[in-house]
Amino acid sequence: MQHFRVSHVNIAVGDEAVYGSVTVKNGRIAAIEPDGQGDTDTDTNIATVDGRGGWLLPGFIDLHVHGGYGADFMDATQEAYDTITKFHASHGTTTLLATTMTASEQQISRVLEAADEYRSAPMPHARIGGVHLEGPFLSPKWMGAQNPEFRVDPRLEWLQQWNASYPGLIKQLSLAPELAGSIELIAWLSEHGIIAAAAHTDATYDQVEAAADAGLRSAVHAFNASRGLHHREPGTVGAILTDDRIHAELIADGHHVHPAAMRLLARAKPADKLSLITDAISAAGLSDGQYELGGQPVTMKNGICRLTGAGNLAGSTLTMAGALRLFKEASGWSVPMVSRLCSGNPAALLGMSAQTGSIAEGKWADLVLLDESLDVAATWVGGEAVYER
Repeated sequence: MQHFRVSHVNIAVGDEAVYGSVTVKNGRIAAIEPDGQGDTDTDTNIATVDGRGGWLLPGFIDLHVHGGYGADFMDATQEAYDTITKFHASHGTTTLLATTMTASEQQISRVLEAADEYRSAPMPHARIGGVHLEGPFLSPKWMGAQNPEFRVDPRLEWLQQWNASYPGLIKQLSLAPELAGSIELIAWLSEHGIIAAAAHTDATYDQVEAAADAGLRSAVHAFNASRGLHHREPGTVGAILTDDRIHAELIADGHHVHPAAMRLLARAKPADKLSLITDAISAAGLSDGQYELGGQPVTMKNGICRLTGAGNLAGSTLTMAGALRLFKEASGWSVPMVSRLCSGNPAALLGMSAQTGSIAEGKWADLVLLDESLDVAATWVGGEAVYER
């Protein structure tokens, strides 16, 4: 592990900014020194990184990402996972959940096997914190860019087998809570420490509330692929906005959600119940052209991905650094406040707050250095430099 200090930088500490330096030793944050207090470290040989008046934030945690730079987690290969984690590390992500698409039981099992094997060795870029299963237990009315060929109603036995084969690997399962068998599955997920999230759903307000009673904890890409808000039937969106038990994911790319709706969600949710995600697919980081998602053709034009022919939005080309910039512009929030949505809140949802998600002495040195334009200059995972501009 490197020993180093990042100096002359605005440090996000909670919702506030502290100007000074951060010292890292043995992969952990050793000290936070506000400017003017003096350096208490006697090691004069420690390497120093000049932050040049930029921002030092806790590394971003992406709860929902399918791929990037030409690779997809469904590829289930080490090469693909190296490509994805390297690309997103270059945009400030230090931990991510390998997110699947609606696919066959065999295809999903291959991803779980590949992710488990990848995590068993040192990960050279962003760390894969676990797997997020998006589907295949989704509403046929709201498939979005998911492949309807593989949609099925909940199969509790699949989760029991996967969890037995790969204990602790599955961190989140996203499903339609109104389907037969969903409540039983949600209760089982809650008992086993797996986040149950509403996704691609036609659930009424009452159905979402019943699911929350059973242990539903989150909602995938809020406002998208779900029953919308109506003043006499608040629907899925109404439940997400008003139930403080439900954590909300937001794709802040300016295409999936209007800035006014972003502000509405931010005002409705408690400060610790909203996270920014990318929902990035293999096209992220590449130029306009033809791609694939879940076995379906996707066309990217002007950076926006849609199912070829059908026109449904198909994930995004967003990065976490881009999400921070866009949400800051839409909300008017400060950098430290938006940083919480990119790091602290997802860490808490995953039960990782003791290790990462904020800048505090003793925590993992998962850090991202941004310049004054909020572009990524460097990323560290556990004190190791995984990206330097």
